[in-house]
Amino acid sequence: MCGIAGIVRWDRATVFEHEIRSMCGAMVHRGPDEEGVYLGDGVALGMRRLSIIDLDNGQQPICNEDASVWIVFNGEIYNYRELRAQLERNGHTFRTASDTETIVHLYEDVGARVVDYLRGMFAFAIWDTRTRRLLLARDRLGIKPLFFSERDDELVFASELKPILQLSTVERSVSWEAASHLFTFLATPSSQSIVDGIRKLEPGRIATAVGNCGLRIERYWDVDFVPDEATTEDAIVERLRELLVESVTLHRISDVPIGAFLSGGIDSSAVVATMARVAPDPVKTFSIGFAEAGYDELAHAREVAAAFGTDHYDLVLRPDVIQIVEDLTWYLDEPFGDTSAIPTYMVSKLAAEHVKVVLSGDGGDELFAGYEKYVVESRERRFDKIPAWLRRAGGAVGDAMRDGMRGRRFLQHLALDGPARYLDASTMFTRDQMRRLFHDDAFDEMSRHDPWRASLAAFAPTGGGEWLAAVQHHDLQTYLPLDILTKVDRMTMAHSIEARPPLLDHKLVEFAATIPAHMRLRGGTTKYLLKRAMRGILPDAIIDRPKHGFAVPLARWFRGDLSEFARDLLLSDTCRQRGFFNTKYIETLFRQHDRGRDLDLQLWTILSFELWCRRFLDAPRASARRSHPVTTLIAETA
Repeated sequence: MCGIAGIVRWDRATVFEHEIRSMCGAMVHRGPDEEGVYLGDGVALGMRRLSIIDLDNGQQPICNEDASVWIVFNGEIYNYRELRAQLERNGHTFRTASDTETIVHLYEDVGARVVDYLRGMFAFAIWDTRTRRLLLARDRLGIKPLFFSERDDELVFASELKPILQLSTVERSVSWEAASHLFTFLATPSSQSIVDGIRKLEPGRIATAVGNCGLRIERYWDVDFVPDEATTEDAIVERLRELLVESVTLHRISDVPIGAFLSGGIDSSAVVATMARVAPDPVKTFSIGFAEAGYDELAHAREVAAAFGTDHYDLVLRPDVIQIVEDLTWYLDEPFGDTSAIPTYMVSKLAAEHVKVVLSGDGGDELFAGYEKYVVESRERRFDKIPAWLRRAGGAVGDAMRDGMRGRRFLQHLALDGPARYLDASTMFTRDQMRRLFHDDAFDEMSRHDPWRASLAAFAPTGGGEWLAAVQHHDLQTYLPLDILTKVDRMTMAHSIEARPPLLDHKLVEFAATIPAHMRLRGGTTKYLLKRAMRGILPDAIIDRPKHGFAVPLARWFRGDLSEFARDLLLSDTCRQRGFFNTKYIETLFRQHDRGRDLDLQLWTILSFELWCRRFLDAPRASARRSHPVTTLIAETA
């Protein structure tokens, strides 16, 4: 696991060492163990290393035998030993025992199709000195991030946004396309960062560039929901159990201590149960709870820990969230509306005291239909039987009602069809509400972009037109990488630990997509097949309890100490003078929240955006947070 960065100047202008080192310095947390740099002809590659495999010899950048191909790599390749054996039979010579070097030699043999052979999570850059070709790649599900920016004769990339912002040539201005997506769906979109001109390589893509011709981006993988109706339920259950054991076994490959996040839900519990089965020693598990009744799940996590004899650590979160909010702003990189980043940050801090790698249960809801919103959508599909003209009439009545009036959102929601109705249920600020929240100039910029359009495209026909497959495919393309995986990557890396999600092994994902819909969601039972597979392995109480989610008592906090802090920021002269927000509408939101209407997500997202503006937009260039790493300089190669 590392943080990677690079600069390519197609006109061969010199890239100075301090430029690439300043980029690396902004992400020391991603790799506190050492720093490595390659300087070439108009090129620099850099990395910060978190040593997980081949601790003594796995330094990056790594090259091939004649130093004509160089790589910087973030992630883990779980089938690297198998690949290495084949590459050695092909005549390649290895200098390290790392998974990174495997990619270099595989690239020599198969070129850009190297990604097809990799089983794992990854974001990497390969520089081929022979052709002056750059290859960027990101893993299939979007577990590891990769940002890039192209302008004039220069291309820069990094694992995070901050390193790119270290360069004096990068202009800092808000991408209103990304802002529009943020205030609609809680996160920035899959292809654009919050900074105008800095983009994201989307999951399952490779990008290649030769000379100043721009990056050519190609999708190399997508999941296809094609139900296997011929195989029996018992056979599918058995195969799922086999794949889970295989994936967890692969995800345990490490030369450092490894543990697991344990929420007490079925996904993380299934991972822990499988780890306990294949691990020679007790599994270290980590959980977070809350003092507030209704939000604490520690009892469930402790029940699972006791059932499998784990070495369990937990704590009750009584956070003064004000004290960590600056850190959250720095490490999240972009404004972020999902408040579960707070407990994820804290459980990562707890885990970092004991291990360098944690396994998580991320992905289970998207793969096995675990979200309650799938049950809601199943129920709401009955609305489609109401004549469209009648539903539209009800929507018009809703539009005429005052914001906040009871029944207004329901009537507007009822007027929509299929995918649009599903998106509406996940929409935080409607277009009308954003018009009131933002000043005219900002709203005019945002209104040029329709975040629903791209999101609707993720409902591409799949699974024979089956609606559950369509919404799961949508969430795998959007909510999972933009929210869940972003949150886990940033919050674990903030504490220099690596998170691995074995449920997102692509072979397991491809298998899950063959499970018939009636085995994923049966009536009101979510994750039906996964629950069947875990029956007899996990305690029944864990399998049968209602889904809780990683909820945070933020609504209560916004009526307590956090209220004064948020008001001081959002109603300040600094916020007013920037000219983005209409602070009178923010005052209205605070009043409505105080009166009992829970608007914590809305207020948190506004607060997150304002804090980001202060940290990255208003302030001078963000100072890098440096530790005292071992430095490795790789000299320029002719």
